[in-house]
Amino acid sequence: MAKKANKTASKLTVGLALASMSWVINTGTANLSVLAQPVNEKKCDISAVVIDKDPQGLNVRSSPSSNSRILGKIPTYESVEIIASSGNWVKITNAYREIGGFQGTGWVFLSMLGTATRGYETNGVNLYASPSQQSRKIARVPRRTDVKLIGCQGQWAQIEYRGVKGWLKSDDQCGVGTTCS
Repeated sequence: MAKKANKTASKLTVGLALASMSWVINTGTANLSVLAQPVNEKKCDISAVVIDKDPQGLNVRSSPSSNSRILGKIPTYESVEIIASSGNWVKITNAYREIGGFQGTGWVFLSMLGTATRGYETNGVNLYASPSQQSRKIARVPRRTDVKLIGCQGQWAQIEYRGVKGWLKSDDQCGVGTTCS
């Protein structure tokens, strides 16, 4: 009887060990697959200027997360090209730094970038309800006005001006660190 009990206990131990290993392996695989999922990017093609006031510069990261590796830094007032967005993060490239600074492609927190309106000697530019000139005009923004950049889609910049959120067409954006006409 003791032999039979030992044999049963041994089978249970082996079964429990195999089940535990299976759980650990499957859980680890599931967690790795979540981490390996591609970022849901929306394509953008606009310019912006760094407005982060950190004297060390704006952190450029390897992925859209404050926990990801820092690839470099971009000084305040430098211009960048935004090529994609994902949530509150944008993928940038071409930091316009003549000497030193970050070169390459990486992710920055969107609220650390800004833009302005052009106007081309007009009394202001239209702010649209959606990224299309066929959408409703919801406000008029004075020319050469700094605005809060809150998103992008294609060549359209989503901005906020005096509490109104809307879209600026590409001709009306000024995302460079100098005054636009």
